Amino acid sequence: MVMLSNLDLIRRVPLFATLTPKQAESVADAVTKRRYKRGESLVEQGKVSHALHIILAGRARVLITDRKGREVILATLKAGDYIGEMSLIDNDAHSASAVAEVQTDVLLLGRDDFLRCLGESTAMAHAVMRGLVQRLRSADQKIGSLALMGVYGRVATVLLETAVPTENGDRLIRDKISRQDLAKMVGASREMVSRVMKDFEEGGFIQTLDGGVVRVCERRRTPR
Repeated sequence: MVMLSNLDLIRRVPLFATLTPKQAESVADAVTKRRYKRGESLVEQGKVSHALHIILAGRARVLITDRKGREVILATLKAGDYIGEMSLIDNDAHSASAVAEVQTDVLLLGRDDFLRCLGESTAMAHAVMRGLVQRLRSADQKIGSLALMGVYGRVATVLLETAVPTENGDRLIRDKISRQDLAKMVGASREMVSRVMKDFEEGGFIQTLDGGVVRVCERRRTPR
């Protein structure tokens, strides 16, 4: 098995794609690798970690928890994604947690080195700004769906956004989403989500295939 150097890993991360060779080498010297076990927190809501977490392999969910312990899943991070930049920029606590869904390998870049990179590379600073804007737009959409859509519409939206188009025109969800996780994504009870999914299956909106793969059969939103 070939062990990749930090520089090789840096070159695979879209965030660092615009760095000059000298800048990339500087970042490679500054990062460290870490492996998180399933269920382990990369960052924790309300705490400061002082490092940018860049996912190399694996998957992590971003969630917020209220005082009663209720959770809402905001996003799922995969290879190439990163988290922690907001806390590094304003030096405040994380507004959400990120928890490894499976064994997850990350690169850690400390605050001082991260800020130095932003100062040295305008392109990287723009990339971070675009990422922040995308997250803000996503948050706006989620707030709008919670305010304006019923549970049927919110579940349908998540399914359509999660499904990946295939060459034959199908839209498939290959990563299994539990009813409980889906409920946390749409702000509803597990029982209500189970009822919605049953109605979607009976109505032909979704179809469960072998291995738990879900086919989203229509590009439509329910009026409920």
